[in-house]
Amino acid sequence: MDQDLTTPSVVSERKDEVQLVDVRERDEWDRGHIEGSLHIPLNVLMSGRSEGLDPEKPIVTVCHSGARSEVAAMMLEARGHRAHNLEGGLLAWYREGLHLVTPDGAPGRPE
Repeated sequence: MDQDLTTPSVVSERKDEVQLVDVRERDEWDRGHIEGSLHIPLNVLMSGRSEGLDPEKPIVTVCHSGARSEVAAMMLEARGHRAHNLEGGLLAWYREGLHLVTPDGAPGRPE
């Protein structure tokens, strides 16, 4: 099941099967994020905090372009989670025509 959890189209189709973790900063999150994703900035994950994550459910980490989320996925895997990086990040998600939202529910952008 987990091997395909790196491309936007597959992750979009299987959102109910994964935990989406957005590791960007608050201002980036506020401009647009994947609906239903958890906001846990990379520096918070680096400090060892990951409460709220289900150890039995795969995690897909997300950032702007995929660089920070790759670090987050590797760190979560080292802690025993099944973690995957969304290749290309929110830029790839948005380019594929998939939607982002702001905290108030308005359409978001990956900027």
